[in-house]
Amino acid sequence: MLPSVLQPNETDHVPVLAEEVRELLSIERGQTVVDATFGAGGHAAILASDLKGDGRFIAIDRDPTVRPYFEGFKRHAGVQSRFLRGEASVVLDQLAENGVHADAILLDLGVSSMQLDRPERGFSYASDAPLDMRMDPTAELTAAELVNEASERELITIFRKYGEERYAKQIARAIGRRRRKQPIERTGDLVDIIRSAIPAPARFGDGHPAKRVFQALRIAVNDELGELEEALPAALEMLRPGGRLAVIAFHSLEDRIVKRFFQRLERGCVCPPDFPVCVCGREPELRRLNRKAIRPSAHELAHNPRAASARLRAAQKA
Repeated sequence: MLPSVLQPNETDHVPVLAEEVRELLSIERGQTVVDATFGAGGHAAILASDLKGDGRFIAIDRDPTVRPYFEGFKRHAGVQSRFLRGEASVVLDQLAENGVHADAILLDLGVSSMQLDRPERGFSYASDAPLDMRMDPTAELTAAELVNEASERELITIFRKYGEERYAKQIARAIGRRRRKQPIERTGDLVDIIRSAIPAPARFGDGHPAKRVFQALRIAVNDELGELEEALPAALEMLRPGGRLAVIAFHSLEDRIVKRFFQRLERGCVCPPDFPVCVCGREPELRRLNRKAIRPSAHELAHNPRAASARLRAAQKA
């Protein structure tokens, strides 16, 4: 049975694709492991158990509210552990610059269950709460500020680019009309605006009508794609030769960035195909451990429906 972490005042957190991550990272006793998106520590408890009481575990998260989860993890992990608060890209860079290297790194992207399940954080369209969506509660930009201050054209771009929302123009215009009367400050207000802006059939289609707009705003508020673009090379730099990096993405935008990063660094030579010999001298920097993204099994989905969109890719540093 997989180990668990005590959760402070929360329902049980179920880590996604846990056994698959464990197998791909292939952690051994005495190694250094980094969970660069610690959250509630579900994956961390599993990975730390493979160190078998001898090794080092580094937890990273930009959200300061995860510290109680880390303290619970540390009490039961049985290995040297430390928590570093900050964006994964920044902290991984700093660790590498200071000569700290890892044998295994995990990036579990997107919003965590502990954030979704706290209505006051404003991530969920299922509860009426302040329109916040900051993964780091001390960051300046909130979803409310973005919704009320961005131009309609900017909102259309955000909804299309980050949410792939087909009714982006209609929703942005409806937001513009509402905010000219009064500020939009709560998630419930935004859900009502979205419902009123889209055609009736779309309100009962694929999932909740607000899910794509909420995803888009969350990504924009937290600069999630920009952070991922910087975190991947930072993670690779911190890995020792032979070390492994696993990344769990939850939508096609994230997964595409990961896939292309792995493909690019696995290629090696980039000379034109008609060159008789290589003149670039570029060597492959990693080897992909799975060619296709791993998806949750039917058994996992039956126990954890939130895992439905998860996609796992992993690579080993050359």
